[in-house]
Amino acid sequence: MDASAGKMIAIPPGQVTLSDRRTQQSWSVELAPYELAASPVTQALYAQVTGVWPSTAQGESLPVESVSWWDAIRFCNALSQRDGFAPAYHLHAEGEDIEWDTSADGYRLPTEAEWEHACRAGTTGPHYGPLDEIAWYRGNSHERIHDVGRKRPNPWGLYDMLGNVWDWGWDIYDAEVYGAYRVLRGGGWFDEHWSCRASARRRSHPTFQVDDVGFRIARSQLNRTG
Repeated sequence: MDASAGKMIAIPPGQVTLSDRRTQQSWSVELAPYELAASPVTQALYAQVTGVWPSTAQGESLPVESVSWWDAIRFCNALSQRDGFAPAYHLHAEGEDIEWDTSADGYRLPTEAEWEHACRAGTTGPHYGPLDEIAWYRGNSHERIHDVGRKRPNPWGLYDMLGNVWDWGWDIYDAEVYGAYRVLRGGGWFDEHWSCRASARRRSHPTFQVDDVGFRIARSQLNRTG
């Protein structure tokens, strides 16, 4: 299994400006420090926690794919319970109601702002390095998924932030236009280069499953006293 699988990286605080090409809008977000997984969740880790191998392509060090947003949420809670943390999410009826307990120290999906801040890692261009060196995309993937951690990481030690699989994010994309659709970030192994950019946004229904969408986990760094 790749050494980066399951490793959490401390991400410094900062400000990130998000933008949407469709609406031509941009907005800035201030971020407190947090942790983000060095790699997408692998099939081996997903199976260890859930007992399920949902992916189309099979391999322990491959990113888990063909998982819905709801699958990712349930995984975060299950991993939190396994590791002795407080689950971040309170689930009521699937597809109807979910609450994020921001005081919980458990695993969760990154917000869109957290994802982009971590992806950029202090860089300002569309990629944190030459795309062929950092990402699996249509130009070099041979139209298949690849093991995590085989391309060069970004300056903060995060692998596969661009390419290989899209990452589910916590945020709703645009409630007025797309309802419950959630944000996807990063591009995948089947995408052209223009989709594998730090600022590129995509969306899908939280029940959607496909072979180039996975996720990576985050944790809040909470200040505890007493």
